[in-house]
Amino acid sequence: MDYTLSSGRIGALVAIALGLFAAVIAGLALVRARRGIGRGGRGGATVALVLGPLGATLGGLVVVTAGGGLGTGHGLGGGVVAILVGLIGSVLGGLAFTRSRRARVAAS
Repeated sequence: MDYTLSSGRIGALVAIALGLFAAVIAGLALVRARRGIGRGGRGGATVALVLGPLGATLGGLVVVTAGGGLGTGHGLGGGVVAILVGLIGSVLGGLAFTRSRRARVAAS
């Protein structure tokens, strides 16, 4: 088995990292939006809404350009995981953004 880091694997790892970072930041923003701390998590939600789709798009690019199937080292599995994690980060970011806006209107 060849465990070298191919360009597909590196792209998938970067996409997963972006999506995971978006999901974590969105989760923290969601907690802030519920508690009403600071600006209500609006900044974190915005970051998640940028990085989540970026990770999902990069994962999709890896999936489209993968030369072989799963287990060939082209990053196909990582690309699929990146799409899912990026979408989760995007959904959580949107939820946090909506809640921060509601908290902002209620405080006015």
